[in-house]
Amino acid sequence: MATEPALEENPQTRRREQRGWYWYDWANSAFPTTVLTVFLGPYLTTIAETAAAGARYVPVLWFDVRPSAYYSFVVGVAAVLQIVLMPMVGALADHTGRKKEIMGAFAYLGAGATVCFWFLADGRYLLGGVLYILASVGFAAAFVVYNSFLPEIATADERDTVSARGWGFGYLGGGLLLAVHLGLFLGHESFGVSEGDAVRIALASAGLWWGGFTVIPMLRLRNRHALARGAENAGQAVVGSFRQLGRTIRDLRNYPLTLAFLVTYLIYNDGVQTVISFSATYADQELGLGQTVRIGAILMVQFVAFGGALLLGRFAVSYGAKRVVMYALVAWTAVVAVAYFLPKGSALAFFALGFAIAIVMGGTQALSRSLFSHVIPRGKEAEYYSLYEISDKGSTFLGSFTLGLALQLTDSYRLGILSLLVFFVIGLAGLAAINLPKAIRAAGNPVPERL
Repeated sequence: MATEPALEENPQTRRREQRGWYWYDWANSAFPTTVLTVFLGPYLTTIAETAAAGARYVPVLWFDVRPSAYYSFVVGVAAVLQIVLMPMVGALADHTGRKKEIMGAFAYLGAGATVCFWFLADGRYLLGGVLYILASVGFAAAFVVYNSFLPEIATADERDTVSARGWGFGYLGGGLLLAVHLGLFLGHESFGVSEGDAVRIALASAGLWWGGFTVIPMLRLRNRHALARGAENAGQAVVGSFRQLGRTIRDLRNYPLTLAFLVTYLIYNDGVQTVISFSATYADQELGLGQTVRIGAILMVQFVAFGGALLLGRFAVSYGAKRVVMYALVAWTAVVAVAYFLPKGSALAFFALGFAIAIVMGGTQALSRSLFSHVIPRGKEAEYYSLYEISDKGSTFLGSFTLGLALQLTDSYRLGILSLLVFFVIGLAGLAAINLPKAIRAAGNPVPERL
């Protein structure tokens, strides 16, 4: 019979570490909320359109790209880099045991690049693309290591609740900062700044928020699996981590159900992340809604999502996380279908759709994260979460290219959004087919009372 992995024996100490862990969700939430969901997509698209000066395309290396599709393709390029780098980062973290230091290094890389969005002006769309790639890679790599702490700081029966609290705390932090940015944007004239400067201040301050609050988890979290070969230099550590990554990838053949969960999650979460990342751009370019309406809707989503994440976490305790995630995927399918029919200029319809998204958004991600923690072999948490994170926050590889291709071919955001339905339908069918208790036992872990 599988036994519970060794955790901190003192519950009070474990809870203190959990509270420190929550703070990183609070810290990095500024990036997906202020940067990805609200400001960067529309602003970078406008910068590209300004650079185009009425032309149909802007030059990007050896390609001609529509200004409306530029942001989509930048997100896709960043996702490719994440796919390459995140497994390496996970292997390095597990191999060296220096999870906290690696998490901090990538967090501050992302935060620093985000601060540099202050310089995004005057048609510098290429600079914006480079900074986005750096920030998103730092964000994703740090999140790999952050997620890998979950099995180390929470028991099997605690993980749904701990994961949901982390997501909820993140939505609360992101919402509070966005409220400040909304006040700045609406009152930019009274503050003596232009609308563009207000956007740049919001983007840069999101990086300051991210970097500043990251100090708390850096003080609270601790490394558990120290590298026995203490004298190993950096080069040897990198080589050793590559070898370990190779062993882990080969070892996946022994865990086919874990691999099936990974593929299923990649599919449906690509849909989730694409909807989140491009909702503001869709509202701007297709629905013709102003920046004030878009920010107000996203602000509402943040605070509703805080309650939604906790609510779905409670449902998971009663009904099982897998069942709750499946119902959430049904809701996502309905949301995407309704989005196609939203009338132009209707702020009320956009707010109603945002409310529906908020209820299921946090729970889908939080409960998927805790479900995956059960099917990971002990000692390989960061490596497996690196594979998991390939499709998590901002890593919308398939979704972004699907949307970008639809825009390139049709120049219609409605058809692009509608194309995302396939991700939720396939994800729902795949999750329903996976035998999670069998997958958990195969990984050598105890099966929670409810799944």
